[in-house]
Amino acid sequence: MIAVLDVCSGNLRSVERALAHVGADVAVTRDPDTVRKADKIVVPGQGAFGPFMRGLVERGLGDVLREQLGRGTPYLGICLGLQVLFDHSDEGNCAGLGLVAGNVTKLAPTDRTLKVPHMGWNPLHLRQPLPGLDEGDHVYFVHSYRVVPADPALIAAEATHGEPFCAAIRKDNLLAVQFHPEKSQAAGLRLLREFAA
Repeated sequence: MIAVLDVCSGNLRSVERALAHVGADVAVTRDPDTVRKADKIVVPGQGAFGPFMRGLVERGLGDVLREQLGRGTPYLGICLGLQVLFDHSDEGNCAGLGLVAGNVTKLAPTDRTLKVPHMGWNPLHLRQPLPGLDEGDHVYFVHSYRVVPADPALIAAEATHGEPFCAAIRKDNLLAVQFHPEKSQAAGLRLLREFAA
C-alpha cells in the first residue's frame, strides 16, 4: 500500500489518479498510523512552503516522515514534497524537516526575459539513474523556488531555467523531484509505475 499524504495540496487528486492508473494500491491519508503501516510513501505538494509545513506539523506527519525514512520506507516527494525535506526555505523564511542538508532558494534567472514562476516543459539531464526516466526526457515544472543540497552528490537530475537547477535528488530509499510526474505524461507515468512496483 502506498500512503499519499493529504496536506491540502492542489495536486493531491491528480497524483492519486496517476498512481491508480499505473496499478498502485493507494490510500490518501492524514492519519499518522496509516503512514506508519504503508509500504511506500508519496508526498505531493503544490502551493506555499510555510502553510504546507504547518499542515505536516499540525497533523503529526513531520515526525512520522522522519521515523519512516529512518526505517528505510521508500519515499517519493513531488514539488513541495521535495522542498520540505530540506533545512530551510527562503519562501516565508521557514524551517523544513531537516532530513536533507541544504536550503530552498528563489529562482533568479539572469535572463530577465525568463519568468518566475517557471511553468512548462524542460528536458532532464540525468546525473544518476532515475527509475523509468531517460536522459533528455521532457517533464513538467511549476515552481518559483529550487533546492540547493549541501551535498551535490545527491542531485540525480538537473533542468535549466536560465541556469541549471536541481530537478531531482536520490539517496537510498529517498527519491524526490521538483517536477510533476502526474502532469508529465508518458515519462511521469513511467516514473510512478517504477516507484509503485
